[in-house]
Formats: sequence, structure tokens, C-alpha cells
Amino acid sequence: MKLPHYGLCGLLLCLLSAAAMAQTASTNDAATGATSKSKAAKNKLIPPEKAVPIAIARFTAPPAIDGKLGDAAWQTATVFKDFVQSSPGENIAPSYPTEVRIGYDDKHLYFAFRAWDEASKVRATIAKRDDIWNDDFVWVSLDTFNDRRKAYVMAFNPLGIQADGILSEGGFGENEDYSVDLVMESKGEVIDDGYTIEAKVPFKSFRYQIGKGKVWNLHLQRAIKHKNDEQDSWMPIARDVNGFLRQAGTITGIENISTEHNLDIIPSLTISESGRRVSALPAGVSSPNNPGRFVNQPLNFDPGVTVKYSLTPNITLDFTANPDFAQVEADQTVVTANQRFPLFFQERRPFFLEGIEIFQTPLQPVHTRTIIDPDAATKISGKQGRNSFGLMLAADRAPGNYSLDERNDPERRPEIEKFLDHKAFVGVLRVKRDVGQQSDFGLIATSYNFIEKHNHLGGFDGRFSLSKAATFSFQALATNSRRFFYSPDEDRDIFRTGNGFGYVANFDYTSRRFGMFALSEGRTRDYRADVGFTRRTNSNFSGLFARISSDPKRNTKARLQSWRMFNRVIVNYDWQGRSQATNAGSNIFLQFQKQFSIGFGANRQYERAIEEEFGAKRSLTRSGAFFGHSERSAHGYSAFMFGQFNPSKKYSLSFETGMNTAEIDYDFGAGLRFPRVSPAALANPDAARDPGAGRGFFLNANVAWQPTNPLRFSLDYTKSRLRRYDTDRLAYDDNIFSYRTTYQFTRFLFARSRIDYSTLGARVRGQFLFGWTPNPGTSFYAGYNDDLNYRGFSPFTDRYEPGLQRNGRTFFLKMSYLIRRSIK
Repeated sequence: MKLPHYGLCGLLLCLLSAAAMAQTASTNDAATGATSKSKAAKNKLIPPEKAVPIAIARFTAPPAIDGKLGDAAWQTATVFKDFVQSSPGENIAPSYPTEVRIGYDDKHLYFAFRAWDEASKVRATIAKRDDIWNDDFVWVSLDTFNDRRKAYVMAFNPLGIQADGILSEGGFGENEDYSVDLVMESKGEVIDDGYTIEAKVPFKSFRYQIGKGKVWNLHLQRAIKHKNDEQDSWMPIARDVNGFLRQAGTITGIENISTEHNLDIIPSLTISESGRRVSALPAGVSSPNNPGRFVNQPLNFDPGVTVKYSLTPNITLDFTANPDFAQVEADQTVVTANQRFPLFFQERRPFFLEGIEIFQTPLQPVHTRTIIDPDAATKISGKQGRNSFGLMLAADRAPGNYSLDERNDPERRPEIEKFLDHKAFVGVLRVKRDVGQQSDFGLIATSYNFIEKHNHLGGFDGRFSLSKAATFSFQALATNSRRFFYSPDEDRDIFRTGNGFGYVANFDYTSRRFGMFALSEGRTRDYRADVGFTRRTNSNFSGLFARISSDPKRNTKARLQSWRMFNRVIVNYDWQGRSQATNAGSNIFLQFQKQFSIGFGANRQYERAIEEEFGAKRSLTRSGAFFGHSERSAHGYSAFMFGQFNPSKKYSLSFETGMNTAEIDYDFGAGLRFPRVSPAALANPDAARDPGAGRGFFLNANVAWQPTNPLRFSLDYTKSRLRRYDTDRLAYDDNIFSYRTTYQFTRFLFARSRIDYSTLGARVRGQFLFGWTPNPGTSFYAGYNDDLNYRGFSPFTDRYEPGLQRNGRTFFLKMSYLIRRSIK
């Protein structure tokens, strides 16, 4: 089946018109109102008093942050009221009134929230930071550059517990990143007729523009869970406008504040003691009777320091030396059986999260988790006028850091000798310029250099606002690599130079009841982004997606609150024009009262596997990677269902399940518990790979129970199974259980336990953690991690082992302290 390169042709047309679109976007923005004031005035939804910049009051004496709103300073603050319900209704009267007061002094911005409600129905728990979304909360977005592209987010539950991050609009829509933490102080309390919250945020926690007459953009919102998760907003939100930040209100008058240079120094120390199970025999010696032995490592002391210095209020320099980048909490256990492509895991390390939004683009050429163990790193990022920029440099020890077993292995040592203790050097440069009011154009470049592995990438991207409902986004990247590439024609790795190309283009249209986007992206065979994340090469993806939704209910007591229907047509094909997969389907989503939602859908799909994607390409003198035919395919249907129920703060339930009659078993095998079950492998376990079609099933479910405010339990269950048609045998069946318990003694002091178990891997992983986190940068953790086999197989003999066998364990203490100073 041959397919033309519609994605590539479409991209070329898009790129040819990009400059014209940029000029058009700039002209349109200027013509329709260069300032937020004129735009707001034309919007009939916005009352006149909200259509102009609102001056923020300056405090002569700051209020005490105790959550009570009793200080005289609040009587002089600027008042924001007359909220409207934005969901499930659309700009109608809210169930309860909300009022926000804002003021500032030389060094801080202050917020006071007064939320009326029935005290017995307010949802408020002692949650951990950034995990308040099952409670009632108030929410602030603050765009300190007046560019309507990025905003700081601050949210508080009724007890004043915080969530914070960055909201950005660009690329493919809105992105909320709550991994970013701001230093701030807040307290709240539930009272007879609702709740009150006070918050104090240092200006040094932001990057911002300053000067007389400067305007910032502001959104104020509130969530009322017991009213069908009602969302109330200070600014009316029009559903036929594509973008949230462009609908923000404006504030002004924040002048003559401290412009001192801020210096943050965070020294850290990790003390750990680890043990692991090793072979009881010398390297290179094997025996069926090798129970292994447990070896404790010496006590490890790992000091480090991170420094952050604000060159100006909008430009920051970061540096770290010997940082402790060990994660306090491990990544979630996921199904890895029958996976052809790498899995994506989010960045969690604080140094890389500072200013991360500037490096994020649609094709993901930068994913900082590729910098595994940096010896040192530095970064400068910020915004000056219409130009945003970021430069990052790092030296990574991980590529040359081999284990003691590998270093002492006489067979392995010659292979790794030239790499031992050498570092990889990484560089990233990003520049972006705002065009008009809602458009931008950017450049990016990355470099990765290690022995026999060199990679350089460069490209450009843009986002253009074509109208209030339509946007166009694109990115084009070129790569140059000097490294080993696998050659299917020669069935070996060849050290050579390879040039690659990657592209993505997206048209998005969003209106009140209808939305659609057309997306096309692809990467050539030699495309490599060693500083980024790449799921697949030699592949193109083109898709058309459409949405139809109901009008919002003005009767908020209606049983069915809203519905949405989605339709899609997707095709994957390689750069030789051969189809790889197709998918066409629909699904519907229904939102009911009591925070109950359910959805279901179905697809008609096709998948194809070609042997040269897995190994050698057959020739007259050599067999290929596949046994028998050189291609395999599967045709069929898939169906799925999902739902969520969260009627009270004490418990919640969510699930997702489905089946697929057109799944391919790639014949990888799934360990000793599930060896290969293809016809070829059953006849000869050493036969070439023999993929075949099968029937898949999956289930993800979560149950959470919170019997008291500080105590929370949760259980996650994941099941994934694949059975082949030709042999009627299971290719794999994995069941993953994840159990978590948290006791939050106070907002900052907690104890947490976590146990993960996978039946396929026969692995049990436990983590027990005690933590104190009074603010970002200052923390103390004491933890214990354990890793065991349960009724699994010995890593030394491949024999079954009954009961529990420990693979490794670690005790650790991790501490850091934020030292914050101002320098004139």
C-alpha cells in the first residue's frame, strides 16, 4: 500500500506561507486593537469596569498572613468582585459570590480571597503541594510581561495549601506545568459561611517587566466541587475564542518596587547506604547453583550546590556543581512488554525546571532527562522586550560511568575501555520573538558530543493567530550526526555521518460548539535528537480531528450537564510511501451531576510491521529479521470506555478499559514467565522473530479514599494482556498494583509509603519516606527503598525462586536549605 507524502507537501506549503502569515498576524493584531484595553472594550461580555486596566493599591503597612482578613491594610486594597460562572454554565450568575483583594509594597504582592459557601460542604484537606485539585480552590494566573503567551499560576485550597506552576500558550495549545515551585507564604481557614485565604508572594519569585505604566494580565478563578465542579471567573470566558490568556483582564500601577539583584544559594547533601544482590561466583564463571550474595556498599556522602542569580528582574542565571539529581520519588511502574518505542517520563529535577518553558517546542528536541548525571551545568534565560531566550550548557558523567561489575568483567572491559570516566558535553540555545499580539517565531539549536557519538540539531518554529478562533503552528528541524547507525541492508552498525529532517504542522480551529485540528508530523530515518525525545524515525503521521459539543447548561440542576463528541482519521506512513498504520473512529463524553463522567468509543484500525524496522533486510544471500514473510499486518477494531466519579472529598474512582482486535505481537517475548509464543519460536526457540496478529485488552483503574483530612489511601491497578490468534497463546499478561498511603501531619510535614508490584516482572518495589518541605529549596527527607523478587527467577541461573528474594535496598537522608539574599 503506497501513500503520497501529503504531510511533507503540506509542510512545504506551510513553510512557504509562514512569513506571510507572520506579517498578516502582526497586521491583524494591530488593526483589531494593539492593546488589551481596546480588545476588551469591543467584547460585549466584559463590563466597562473590567475592560480597562485596574490600578493595584500600594500598602503603607503590610498585612499579617494568618488567613483571617482582619488587617486594616485590606480595607485599602483593590477589590475584584462580580465573578461569573464559566463552567458548567457560560457567564451566568455563580452559585456563591467571590471577592479578591490585591495590594503590594516594595517587595511583595498580596492576595486576600473571600469565598462564600456552606461551611459543611467546603472541600478542604491537608494535601501535599500541587495536589489540591480534589478540594475547592481559588486560582490566579499572572502574566507579568503582558504578552498573553505565558503566565505564573498560583492556586490555594481553603486551608491555604499551595499549587503553583506555569501556564503557556503556544505550539499546540495550552500547557500547564505544576512542576515549577514559587517561594510564597499563604494561610487559609474555613469559616461559618465559606472560607478565607491570604497569600504573600515576593516579587523576586517572578520574572517581570517594570516601569511606570506597565501592564500585567490577570485571571482570577474559583472551583466549587460540590456544585458539579463549578468554575467561576472574574473575567467572562468566551468559548468561541481560541485561547485562555488572551481573555485575561489587565492590572497596572505596580511601580517603584525593589529592583535589587536576587541571589539564591541552595547547598544540598545526600547521605546514602545501599546494598545489592550480586553473583556469588567470580566474573565469567557460571553455575546452576548460584544463589547470589548480598553486598553492602560503603556509606556515600554527596554534597552539591545550586545557585540562582537574577541579573535583572526578567533575566536569570543558574549554575549547579555536583548536583544531587536523585529523585525522592521513583517513576511510576508501567507496562513495558511488547513495546517497540521508548516511553516518555517527565522531568522533575528543580535545576532543569527553572525556565523550562522556553525550551519546550512541539517536536521535543529538548528533553532534559537525557542529561542523566551532570557534573556541572549552567543556564541563562529570560525575556527582553519581545525576545525570549535560553542558553544551557552541561557536562554529563553518565555515558562514561560504568558499574564496578562492568569494569571488572574481562569480556566487557575491552569494549568500554575508551569510554570509561569520559563526559558528554551538551549545549542548548533557544530564541523566540513575539510577533503582533498572539503570534511568535523561534529558533532552536542543540549539540551533544561524546566519544563516537556526535549530534547537532537546528531549526525554527512559529505560531500564528489567524483569527480569534484559528491558529497555525509549525516546526522544522535538521539534524547532523556522526555516530553508529544500524544498516538493515548490511545487518551491522556502521560509523558514518547521517543527516535527518523532522517537521510538524498544525491548524487548530476552536469555536463555541465545534472544533477541529489538522496535524502532520514526521522524521526521516537518520533523524536523531540526542538532547531530546524521539519516539520513532522514518515515519510520518497525518491526522484530522473534529469535536462537536453541547451548549452549556443554564440549568445547573440538569442531570446531564454537557456532552462532547470526537471524530478522528489518522494515517502513519514511512518516507518510502509505505503505510504503517491507520485509525478511524469516534468517541463520546458525557458529564453528569455529582462529578460523574463517562465516555466510550470505537476505532477501525490497521497496523503493519516491516522486517527492516526490526533488523536485517533479506537478500538473495541472507535471511531477514522475520521468519517467513517479510511483512506482517493486523486489521480489526478497538473499543474503549472510561469514567470518573468524585462525589465527595472522601473517595474517588476512575477507570479506563478497552480491547483491540488488531494488535501485533512483535515476538519479543516477555521474560522467562512469558517466552515467545509464535509458531516459529514454539518449533525452535532460537528461530528468527515471527510477529503475528492478536487480541489485546487493557484496564487502568484508580480508587482513592481519604477517611480524615490528613490521611489518604490510593490503589492503582493496571492490566495489559495480548493473545495471539495463530497459536492461541498469551504473548504476555501483566498486572501492576500500586498502593500509596500518605499522612500529612501539617502542610509541610508528611510520611508516605508506596508499594508497586508487577506480576510479569515478579518485582516488588517499596518506598517509605518521611519529609519536611517548608518552602521550595529547603527540605529534609529520610527514606528507605526496597527492591525484591516475589516468586520470580534468579538473575544468575534463570531458575524459579520461591518466596521473596531481595535485589537491592537503599537508606538515604537528603537535605537542602535555601539561602536568599538581595544585592544592590
